[in-house]
Amino acid sequence: MAFAAAPALADTTVEFWHSFSGASGEALDQIIEKFEAANQDIDIQAEHIGNYNDIVAKLQAAIPAGQAPDAVIMEVTRYGLFAERGVLIDLTPYLDADPLKDDLFDYAREVGVYKGKNYIIPFNNSTPVLYFNKAILERAGYTEEPSLKTFDDILEVSKTVTEKLGSEGIYGIAAPGQFARWGLVMSNDSDLIDSVSGEILIDAPNTVEAYEWMSSLVHEQKVASPDGVTEESNGRDAFYAGKAAILMNSTGDYGSTKSAVGDDLEVRPMPCNKVCRVPIGGAGIGILSSAEKEVQDAAYKFISFAASPESNALWFAATGYMPINKKTTEQPVAAEALETQPGIRVAIDQLPFAKGRPRPPVVTWMRSTEYPTWQAMALGQRDVSEALAEFAERTRQEEMRLN
Repeated sequence: MAFAAAPALADTTVEFWHSFSGASGEALDQIIEKFEAANQDIDIQAEHIGNYNDIVAKLQAAIPAGQAPDAVIMEVTRYGLFAERGVLIDLTPYLDADPLKDDLFDYAREVGVYKGKNYIIPFNNSTPVLYFNKAILERAGYTEEPSLKTFDDILEVSKTVTEKLGSEGIYGIAAPGQFARWGLVMSNDSDLIDSVSGEILIDAPNTVEAYEWMSSLVHEQKVASPDGVTEESNGRDAFYAGKAAILMNSTGDYGSTKSAVGDDLEVRPMPCNKVCRVPIGGAGIGILSSAEKEVQDAAYKFISFAASPESNALWFAATGYMPINKKTTEQPVAAEALETQPGIRVAIDQLPFAKGRPRPPVVTWMRSTEYPTWQAMALGQRDVSEALAEFAERTRQEEMRLN
């Protein structure tokens, strides 16, 4: 068969590290197969490394050892570290010569720019959304859908579910993961780092207030399980298993969430507590400067193919990640997904108030350090104001060191 023969005939091999498994991994495999069928001189050797944190850690170890890949998925707030160090090439010359540039949504084009240059081309972009299990809410006594627009709304519903169904091991809400936490801070009219000025806002009053509310869900109100704090995937898995009524998570997990929860799944926008604002997440593909020029050319050819309307429509329909190409929704598979999977549209509807996040090198450090800080607050081990004040000061010191 042609697919089987293509790798053997390939003149150029591109080693590509990525973070996708399950339904997302299967969709990526389809895109790669289609690309290789159309470009039999190129072999894309895709390797699943783990999550975004795993990719950063392995890349940092692989570069000095001379074992880095040729292309890599880079999360939209973490690639600045590698761009700053010359690890990633500037893709601007490629993109300027590619008709694709006119087809990308403005938000999709913007997330790949650092200091005026394109270092990643978007592949999977997302916003957090609010998922809930309508069967659980009905069992808790809700005959009509309750409001889930503010922190108070969400807490009230979470308390009701926990009071009514807690004896069965069902919690009202899963402890919010890092992407959702960033979204909840934005919803409270703040940020962690200002994306324009670079000001550290970790200890700003509205940031502190948002973390106090998030932490209270676990150690004070006890409507979220501490298991989802120490291991964030536990909260998601509890929602999948019908053990939590509400989950705030990436739209990119729509496919796996729908598979787990089925027709009981409902998708709504993130809360607008003080303002309506959500972060743009996900990742794009970058090319490493250590790759040979012909490999870089082949890697970009694949990147452009992956961002085409046909590939992006396949990806969007299978995963729920937002369209990055203006022509994606014209494709039959995307149009069918919008018609048959109404929840998949929520992230698109949030785009008018979606906001890009900062991407300087300090963000990579800040995000990894946020995890233990969050755990200490959510588990009631540290006062929120004190913990965030210390975290903010350490972030400012790290920023000075990196600069």
